[in-house]
Amino acid sequence: MLDSVSEAEDIVQEAFIRLHHTLRDGERIEAPRAYLATVVTRLCIDHLRSARARRETYVEAPPELLVGEAGAAVALVPASGPADGGGDPASHAEMADSLSLAFLVLLETLTPEQRAAFLLREVFDYPYDQIAAIVATSEENARQLVARARRHVERRRPRFEPSREQRERLARRFFAAAQDGDLGALEELLAHDVTLHGGGLAQPLTGRVRVARTLLAAVRRATTHLGGVSLREVSVNGQPGAMVLDRSERLIGVVALDIAESGQIQTVTSVINPDKLRHLGPLADLGPLGGRGRRSR
Repeated sequence: MLDSVSEAEDIVQEAFIRLHHTLRDGERIEAPRAYLATVVTRLCIDHLRSARARRETYVEAPPELLVGEAGAAVALVPASGPADGGGDPASHAEMADSLSLAFLVLLETLTPEQRAAFLLREVFDYPYDQIAAIVATSEENARQLVARARRHVERRRPRFEPSREQRERLARRFFAAAQDGDLGALEELLAHDVTLHGGGLAQPLTGRVRVARTLLAAVRRATTHLGGVSLREVSVNGQPGAMVLDRSERLIGVVALDIAESGQIQTVTSVINPDKLRHLGPLADLGPLGGRGRRSR
């Protein structure tokens, strides 16, 4: 809902505080799980509405990252509604897909209410009457919210997803070419209309040649300034990626790849904003190399 690990933690903490105060005041809660789901969802909707009203913008648009071992799915069990599919591999795969960076960015195009209704239905399998109660609307309107969100998402989702093995092979070749400074090999792996997001860029960069040269220039600058960098392949929100580390194993940034149906890299997401990396470990001191994205706000 929020694209932010820290904000999600704050929302969950606030929900439990409200539950505690309600019980302390002597009120009876028949279904604590449903109560918390409702409170969390409404707090998220309020937060998203407030952010839109303030027109908040960030140097880096990508959401905060969930990083795990290379090739691993997102380590998160869905706390689903009526039917808990925590032990179902298909449920885990669906959850991982719902947390991919490409999907989270796509969710940002929905209204807060559409986003909440869509996730409750498509990811957590809540029935429409419960969605209506949580979002504080009618059951008919809940169905419309989900239908509109589903049409919007399906129009922009890729029709074909490469296998995990294909994604991992392509990622290994990509990161090897980046470390070796092989411009030709890097360009071959990128789609013609590849887009680079983040990395301190004010606007996304599009085009195979521009993206490849920008990535290699960033690697050269980091290597020169820090005396060397290394790449540790990881899973980023269930997709292939890498942590970029300095010589002391401190985190410089995270790079995530989105593979197109053509078998080429469609999107490269680079995150160096410390506000979105602190939960992953000690950060490198980039100094002037970090630019606007590294300044504390």
